[in-house]
Amino acid sequence: MTNTQVEEPAPHAILRNDYATQWMGINVVEVREGRAVITMELRPEMLNGFGIGHGGMIFALADTAFALSCNPAEGSDESITVASGADINFLRPAIPGRTLTATGQRVSQQGRSGIYDITVTQESSDGSTEVVAEFRGRSRTVPKPR
Repeated sequence: MTNTQVEEPAPHAILRNDYATQWMGINVVEVREGRAVITMELRPEMLNGFGIGHGGMIFALADTAFALSCNPAEGSDESITVASGADINFLRPAIPGRTLTATGQRVSQQGRSGIYDITVTQESSDGSTEVVAEFRGRSRTVPKPR
C-alpha cells in the first residue's frame, strides 16, 4: 500500500503562485464574489522594533483579502483586477502570537473600477474582537498581461 498525497487546488486562482502569501501563512476562511475572509498568525519575524505587528505585515494581510475580494476564485483568461490605490488606518497594536483576521467586502463596483473595505481584527485577552486596522482599496480591472 502506498501513501500518496493528493494536492488540493488553491481556494483561489491567484494563490497558486503567491509565495508571499504562503510565507505569511495566510489561511482562506471564506471566498466568494466580492468578499473574502482570511487569517494569519502574527509570528516573531512579523514584528517591528516595538515588539508589535509590523505595519507592512498588517497591510499585506489586508491587501491579500482585497485581492481575493476583487478577483473571481476560478480566475479569468481575459482580465485581472489590481489595486489602483489603497489607504490603511492602524487603530491598535497587533499582539504577537494572536491570529489576525482580515475581512474584505466590495462596497461599490462601477464599470472597471471598484471600492473595497477590509477590516483587520484580533481576539483580545478577554475574548472579544478588536479592530486592528481599517483598509480601503480602490481597484481597476485591466486586460491580463501576456
